[in-house]
Amino acid sequence: MLCMMHVRNFAIIEEVEVEFAAGMNVLTGETGAGKSILIDALGLLLGERASTDVIRAKQERAEIAATFEPTQAAKAWLSQRAMDAGDECHLRRVIAQDGRARGFINGNPATMQNLRELGALLVNIHGQHEHQALTLQDVQRQLLDARGDYEDKLQATAAAWEAWSTSRDARRTLESQSTDQADRIEFLQFQLAELDNVAAQPGEFESLETERLRLASATDIAERGERAMRALSEGEPDNAVALLATAIREIENLAELGGEISDALALLNEAQTSLDEAAITLQRFMASTEHDPARLSEVEQRTDAIRSIARKHRVEPEAAHAQAASLRDELSRLQNADFALDQLLAEEREKRTELDRQLGPLSRARQKAAKAFSAQVSADMNALGMQGGKFSVIVDGDEQREPQIHGRDRVQFQVSANPGQPLQALAKVASGGELSRISLAIQVAAGQKKGVASMIFDEVDSGVGGGVAEVVGFKMRDLAQSCQVLAVTHLPQVAGQAHHHLRVSKMTDGKSTKTKIVALSEDERVEEIARMLGGVEITKTTREHAREMLRQKQKQAQKG
Repeated sequence: MLCMMHVRNFAIIEEVEVEFAAGMNVLTGETGAGKSILIDALGLLLGERASTDVIRAKQERAEIAATFEPTQAAKAWLSQRAMDAGDECHLRRVIAQDGRARGFINGNPATMQNLRELGALLVNIHGQHEHQALTLQDVQRQLLDARGDYEDKLQATAAAWEAWSTSRDARRTLESQSTDQADRIEFLQFQLAELDNVAAQPGEFESLETERLRLASATDIAERGERAMRALSEGEPDNAVALLATAIREIENLAELGGEISDALALLNEAQTSLDEAAITLQRFMASTEHDPARLSEVEQRTDAIRSIARKHRVEPEAAHAQAASLRDELSRLQNADFALDQLLAEEREKRTELDRQLGPLSRARQKAAKAFSAQVSADMNALGMQGGKFSVIVDGDEQREPQIHGRDRVQFQVSANPGQPLQALAKVASGGELSRISLAIQVAAGQKKGVASMIFDEVDSGVGGGVAEVVGFKMRDLAQSCQVLAVTHLPQVAGQAHHHLRVSKMTDGKSTKTKIVALSEDERVEEIARMLGGVEITKTTREHAREMLRQKQKQAQKG
């Protein structure tokens, strides 16, 4: 349910904040006051494309925010994306003069796609020109599916179609590759022969590089090692080992003093052990590092061979072995492609069988829902002044048709606006007034599905009046028993049915124009409905008529 909206610097709105309640809410006001602007702002908040033209003159940005009580479906959507915030949902959108538009869901940055997805779970907006969209078969199918009670069958069909489509695409890809399969196999065999000729082993290049550096530095290593050995324990009279031994002997003569002298002696003994181990390790290293020009040449030739083949295959030398393994795997797959294709064909047939198994129940569920939907819309058409009118939903489940993610059914709305006229496609209804009323009947019927949080009607009652207008009001009030209704209307018969009445007015000081929205008290409602009934001059009779309309509404509500 839509609880509150705050709009700033949007079109002629400087700043308004308006609260909505459960039940039927109506917005009325003079033409041009900005009644539909609020609905336009809500549409942008829910992800519609924005233009900088909507920003109020001389302002840097427009801001739109709203608070909702989310449906269970909306809560699940928010939870899956870690955007939930308890029992409220806060949306905000900012449109700047530089063209940037930012969206937020419960304080989290959100894409326009996020806003559209969430918006579809929060609000259904029906505009006065929506009957144009209702002539599209995809929209008609979606309306029937939204009205029907077979969401599980839709989901099962979609999952089966996805599985079949994936399997089919994999089979088609493998078939398309088979045309140049022989050339690819030949090329892979040539590449593998090159790589196998070098036969690089895992870790070989790294090991060779270490050895090469050692062999190339053998002379330098020997010279430096000898100097180190002389300084450490050989050749020099004052080598480290001899000096340390002298120090130990001198300290041992003082050992009887104990304390820190004993600690120092212990450290010197540890140092002597370390020096002895270092000398042994250095001798071993020098013994293993010999100047071997032949081995150096052999290592360099091997590393050059690995580098060369790696460069040719555009990989690092360390990855030459992995490249060979990758090509060998691909060659194996291609050489066994016939077997793989047979497997994919079998899998595709299995997935298609499962899809076909889901299509029948979905089509039958649509047929059942179509009958109920047809009967309800037909009844509402008659109530809306189209006596003898008939509405029918045709579900064509041609089994030869290629299935889609939503099944194979084609859904078409057909209508006969007058007795004796044959049913024909909704798109062929000539009268704009008739189409508008049929559209309203469809929208009301579609909106009576449990789970819809808020339905917004933006002057969908345009083109009707009198007793029909009163029926429109009844229908909207009845709909408000199952969901929140917000209606922008110019009809007093509709406004009189509302649980809550908001008036939109326009004020100007000659330099700028502002829009104001206020909730009306009962006395103010009388004045507003009297204005809608009587125009510029409101008489005592007009006011009494307005009071009578509201009294009748209250009596009907008590009966309901």
